[in-house]
Amino acid sequence: MSPHGRPILIGIAGGTGSGKTLVAKTIHRELGSDKVVIIEQDSYYKDLDQVPLRDRDQRNFDHPDAFDTELLKDHMRALLAGRPIRQPVYDYTRHARTQEAREIGEHVVVVLDGILIFFDPELRGLMDIKVFIDADADVRFIRRLSRDIHERGRSVDSVIRQYQESVRPMHLQFVEPTKRYADIIIPEGGHNLVAIDLLKTKIKDLLRERGAL
Repeated sequence: MSPHGRPILIGIAGGTGSGKTLVAKTIHRELGSDKVVIIEQDSYYKDLDQVPLRDRDQRNFDHPDAFDTELLKDHMRALLAGRPIRQPVYDYTRHARTQEAREIGEHVVVVLDGILIFFDPELRGLMDIKVFIDADADVRFIRRLSRDIHERGRSVDSVIRQYQESVRPMHLQFVEPTKRYADIIIPEGGHNLVAIDLLKTKIKDLLRERGAL
């Protein structure tokens, strides 16, 4: 483990398209890439390689059971203990893990970004700061539509169907209720510069306490 003691784990949760990733990347940029590593919960989707390709699109990817939470918890514990991990690399077009892995070593700050990272009590318990990014449903849907079309090769119809059948109901059932576990709720995501400045100040305070600044 680092001479500065246990790394800081920051959880950034919120609905799909809320702006979680922008907040995580802002922290990464402002505090320095040598200190901060971002881990995305999406990398820990269960591997559907054994499921016929035509059936993979029908799976509910917004339910807690879609994630390999045990592996995610093992990896978070390892990073907090100063041990390296091999993070899965997920292929969204195939809904399966690739043969590659992302080697991640020791960092002072670990930022975990994902829609359901507050759902599991053990995972929540590892976090030093829990942040929930809040955004209106229409804003989140438009962002998701744009992302899935341009970055993940999806069709408009498939994105809309998935949003109606699983994304929206799962958000209401599982994601939104976890807001109550947050230490900080940030409306407007990465565009709320005042809230992000306050968050950065809190992180820097924790780093100073541990002699890492």
